[in-house]
Amino acid sequence: MSTTPAARPLALVTGASAGIGTELARLLAVDHDLVLTARRTEPLRALAEEVKRLHNATCHVFPADLADPAAPKQLFEQIAAAGLTIDVLVNNAGFGDLGPFSTADGAKTLRMIQVNVTALTELTALFLPGLLARNRGRILNVGSIAGFQPGPYMAVYYATKAYVNSFSEALHSELLGTGVTVTVLCPGPVATEFAAVAGMQTTRAFSAGQAMGAGPVAEAGIRAMRAGRRLVVPGWRNKLMLFLERFAPRGVVIRAVKWMMGRRL
Repeated sequence: MSTTPAARPLALVTGASAGIGTELARLLAVDHDLVLTARRTEPLRALAEEVKRLHNATCHVFPADLADPAAPKQLFEQIAAAGLTIDVLVNNAGFGDLGPFSTADGAKTLRMIQVNVTALTELTALFLPGLLARNRGRILNVGSIAGFQPGPYMAVYYATKAYVNSFSEALHSELLGTGVTVTVLCPGPVATEFAAVAGMQTTRAFSAGQAMGAGPVAEAGIRAMRAGRRLVVPGWRNKLMLFLERFAPRGVVIRAVKWMMGRRL
């Protein structure tokens, strides 16, 4: 007597075309089908073919630029129109910019806020009611250790990650007992395209000896998400830095960050 294989849960991964997003998708593909989104179509299609070959995962590719205010709702509607039900939402898309706020590209700054904060919030608001109605589901938001202190010379990026960290931890508490969990992944420097986009490609923070690989960061995030944990900081250096920061006056911490970021200009 034959049996029908159980349907695999479906995970939506934003910013899946590179870096942490790609690694998160690869790990989820072991036992999830995927919806992949990012601005660039070809890397998404290549990733879809890879996980189909390795894990027999069904992948749906919906290119979207989350810097467009209309994109989150359009993405939600495309997924619904395709008859797909999201079980896991991974809000990974985001970028930064290095330099004094007074000379920053204003349009880029607003795009950063749109992607890092507004799109993440809107996608969560759009998909959360369905998760709650089914009494199950997981949300993984990619924050940063940058969100635990102000960051001179990356003021807006640090502020956006402070929002992600705070929003995620608060939502985790709100949803206790519902069957839906929220986890925030807070990495430090990671060897991805992020550094190049932020203008930091030549800095020591993103050299092989300082930055973590995207793979270990993604593994830490997936483990924490599966366990329903509130927050995870991968890497002992990052954990130690946050621990020591508790004992330093706020002004000292800000001056230290300013000195480090200034060296990267």
